[in-house]
Amino acid sequence: MTLSKRASWFLIAVGVWTWAIWPNFLRNIWKDDRSWDDGPTGFFTVHLVLTVVSLAVGTAVGWLGIRAVRAGRSSVAEDVAPPKQLVGSDSSLT
Repeated sequence: MTLSKRASWFLIAVGVWTWAIWPNFLRNIWKDDRSWDDGPTGFFTVHLVLTVVSLAVGTAVGWLGIRAVRAGRSSVAEDVAPPKQLVGSDSSLT
């Protein structure tokens, strides 16, 4: 499957956005009074799992975007014609 350049960059942006937002969210949850009561509470555990899953999905989406951008660049390079062989050159030397 081939993604457009626009879609590829959107996926990368989603991955970056995920890593910009979720660690800050977890820091705020960590500081919340509901997170600790002689150890982590259910409130903290649920939000920790939510953060970990979101970071995993964001990483996967960003990785797919990066792969799509790279695939698009390599297909552009393949569209360029290879250099022509010089007449009379010995191809066994190369």
